[in-house]
Amino acid sequence: MRQTRPLLDLHPEFSVIEWPGFSEYRVENWRLARNGSGKIIRGATTWSWLDPCVPVIFSLAWSKVSSGSLVAYLLIGITLVLFVWSRCNQVLHESVLVFPTLGIQLESHRGHPSLEPLFVSRRFIHASSLEDFVIHEGLRRWDVRYYLAAIKRSSNGGLSIQVAFENILPYFPVLQEVYIGVQNAMFPGPNLQDS
Repeated sequence: MRQTRPLLDLHPEFSVIEWPGFSEYRVENWRLARNGSGKIIRGATTWSWLDPCVPVIFSLAWSKVSSGSLVAYLLIGITLVLFVWSRCNQVLHESVLVFPTLGIQLESHRGHPSLEPLFVSRRFIHASSLEDFVIHEGLRRWDVRYYLAAIKRSSNGGLSIQVAFENILPYFPVLQEVYIGVQNAMFPGPNLQDS
């Protein structure tokens, strides 16, 4: 295994991990501030100001409903479950794994930042059904966003689009590096790095 960070100065959250037989293009859920200060902006947070307030709020609520109201206990329980779920359902990183003769796999890893990922969603697209891997652009409010998409042909001939890095939406230079890597591995032909 060899891990490199090809865009270390501007996008250190992006890394390429080369394994024997396949490559992984990983984008972690943090980035540098765009103002050049070098400040890290985290997408997934370990602790916030709300975390120490939660036990205090629950202890106050528990003492108020000590009369045994089932509805109050259910509300407290549901609120606690929703809070824990929101902390453990953060996107930690997303990856595109490229298996040159087999296909590509799009992954999203979720969990709490101080733990190992609790949930991993994987979508494999076989090489025979992979029509193309492209950079699209879309509008989001008043902003133009670029994103990577795999165009997949189904068995009945219909086309579907699978978006890579759909939760993190990295910046264009990261998308371009992944695009070139996938194109060179999956669609051999003229070298894209020369253009």
